Amino acid sequence: MSVNPSTNPSNKPPDNPPTDCAREPIHLPGSIQPHGYLASLDDAGRIVQLSANCGALAGTTADALVGAPLARLVGEPAAQAAREALAAPGSDGAPQLVGTIDDPRGGERAPLAVVAHRYDGVAIVELEPALGTGDVFSSLYPLVRTFLHALQASPGVEELARLAAGEVKRITGYGRTLVYGFDEAGNGHVIAEALDPGYASYLDQRFPAADIPAQARALYVQNRIRLIADADYASVPLVPPLHPATGRPTDLTWSSLRSVSPVHVQYMKNMGTGSSMSMSIVVRGKLWGLISCHHASARLPAFEVRAACEHIAQMLSLQIEAREDGAQAEYGLALRRRLSRLLASMANSEHFVSALAAEPHELLALTGASGAAIVFDGRIVTVGVTPDKTQIEQILNWLDNQHGDVYASEQLAQETGTAFHHDAAGMLAVSISRLFRNYVIWFRPEVVRALKWAGDPRTKLAPSGTATTPAQALSPRASFDVWTEIVRERSLPWRAAEIEIAREFRAALLDIVLRRAEELAQLALELGRANEELEGFSYTVSHDLRAPLRHIAGFADLLAQTEADALSTRGRHFVERIAASARFGGKLVDDLLAFSHMGRAALHKQAVDLNRLVKELIADQQREHPARAIDWRVATLCTLTADPVLLHVVLRNLIDNAVKFTSTRTEDDAPALIEIGCAPGEGDLADHDIVFVRDNGVGFDARYVDKLFGVFQRLHRVEEFEGTGIGLASVKRIVERHGGRAWATSELNVGTTVSFAIPRVALAPSAQATHSAQSARSGAQEGVKSAAKNGESAAAAVARLASVTPGAQPFRNVRKPD
Repeated sequence: MSVNPSTNPSNKPPDNPPTDCAREPIHLPGSIQPHGYLASLDDAGRIVQLSANCGALAGTTADALVGAPLARLVGEPAAQAAREALAAPGSDGAPQLVGTIDDPRGGERAPLAVVAHRYDGVAIVELEPALGTGDVFSSLYPLVRTFLHALQASPGVEELARLAAGEVKRITGYGRTLVYGFDEAGNGHVIAEALDPGYASYLDQRFPAADIPAQARALYVQNRIRLIADADYASVPLVPPLHPATGRPTDLTWSSLRSVSPVHVQYMKNMGTGSSMSMSIVVRGKLWGLISCHHASARLPAFEVRAACEHIAQMLSLQIEAREDGAQAEYGLALRRRLSRLLASMANSEHFVSALAAEPHELLALTGASGAAIVFDGRIVTVGVTPDKTQIEQILNWLDNQHGDVYASEQLAQETGTAFHHDAAGMLAVSISRLFRNYVIWFRPEVVRALKWAGDPRTKLAPSGTATTPAQALSPRASFDVWTEIVRERSLPWRAAEIEIAREFRAALLDIVLRRAEELAQLALELGRANEELEGFSYTVSHDLRAPLRHIAGFADLLAQTEADALSTRGRHFVERIAASARFGGKLVDDLLAFSHMGRAALHKQAVDLNRLVKELIADQQREHPARAIDWRVATLCTLTADPVLLHVVLRNLIDNAVKFTSTRTEDDAPALIEIGCAPGEGDLADHDIVFVRDNGVGFDARYVDKLFGVFQRLHRVEEFEGTGIGLASVKRIVERHGGRAWATSELNVGTTVSFAIPRVALAPSAQATHSAQSARSGAQEGVKSAAKNGESAAAAVARLASVTPGAQPFRNVRKPD
């Protein structure tokens, strides 16, 4: 026994050399084995081609029989039965027994079974040795009844295989009978054997897939029994070599006498086998395995015995299919119960990722995994034993380029090109979205296995020094000593039921996500409707309150002027409070009105030069606060693509706040400092431009930064700094309507920096549209500046302008009829 010390992560023999063996036309050998006879007939029942040994059977030559009726060879009754069988519907393909006859030569020779079939437009009759001339099938049941009785009691496939091996050996007398199945790579694995003393055991050993080339496997699926009675046989040629009706070599796919490849004969001899017989195990239409019989010397089982063995193979095939289907169904049912529990947990959770992570046992048991990763919304949540997130990212990069919804691998490192990780040798992944990186991935650890091969599979074929034909130029390996391969970097394979349950899990998950999306869409629709109603209400209330508040302020001023002498000091104080409160209420109403319009007004984007806009806003501040000493530090600013009116509101609010919150600075303390700058975005803001306004004012506690941009949220007392608490809320709404983001940083008594990012947008409008937009925006800007000079707030000016801005109809969702 030899041991292969190297690591081979695949489950196939390493380095099998390419050969012509797989292209050998084994169904067109042009000859048969000598233990039987073959004749091909025309439609009139005359012999048009036959094996050369038919002449001896009829006491003449093969050439003399060409053109003669079949009765000349088998007698009229058998010939008539053969003609009727060949003329019957369904005669194409599998041979059928016509009957049995005595050997025409008499003596002690064995009777002959007459078998007929039609294939590729050619009618073929074969004669093979039989036990007797009676009813062949009457002897079939006694041969297989032991097997039939024990069939139902066998608990599993391996027990069935052991039973079949023993039964076939008993009725055939072969020295060794093997039952082996094929894996997905085509390698054979011996799962049962029965043998006489002196025969080498191959139990639990493997035979490489190349031992049976593809065309031989295809023949095994069609013609499910093959006999080689004597490895030293001399083949019998067909006369004439080409079939007269087709002009081609006769296709002997369904012939039981078909001559075999010289390579396979040499394979038998190297194995110490003088005779072999194989029966196919076909499950769900595919070659599942073989029952293979070996004998040290030549051996010719009778036709009835071979028919019984073929029957055993068919029953074994049906039983294996039933047992596998039953086991698969039972395992699949258990997985579906787990899936039901998992889905129930997910349905009761706000977010399916949290639900999956909260049920690690059910999630891992769903596919028999040891670890899992849930990838959703840019997050990676892991449960169980998994690789680190860096390696998971590499796997995700590979998965992003794959096609299909489910991907399974038992050798992840080799297939993905990533570094091997012993906890993730195998992977089963489902993609939840075709557009986004959303996956659920299960992992399995490495399972190191020692595979025993019947001989070194790397020496499958070698040149033959005695070759006379191309086929003989290849010689199979000469040694069948145990050769052990250590397989690493592989997990246990994923079962079909596990892959199927992963598909069902994906479908159920998509259903949950879709249902949740529909619920969110419904909620968004309702919130949008409520928001519209609220905005409409706020607009109506704000609009209706403006006049009364102005009247209150106006009459309070008149009262203070006309009745000043009649009022007491306390009365004058009350009147002043009334007027101030009315003016504040009016300003609040104006700001509310503007805020309500900001969510509905259409955006008219164009290139805005921030340098010019900021210069004008600073000039306004200097006119409004001529006594303030402010150190303005303005960098070279960028050009933004935005609505110029709304961008004017954003920067005016930020500059107003900076001026207001630096009012406590004096020249004796430290002069007020306001910086305005611009920088390109980075990371997730790489396609944005960032603008910031920084001051050295009173600042605020950073713990409350989340409240800063809320409506009516104030972080300072109104007695210290006046304001309505709407300015920064307006800033946030405007920036977000542009697809951007606003944020702030601050430190108490050090200062505040408010920043906003606006995405870069390329504009290419027509010349007329450009002129029209510039005119409209220019007029709007002038309107805002004029309003500011006249004492009207910027927010109020925006509200007034927005109310007459054309094209301000907001987008509305189209809802299905109830």
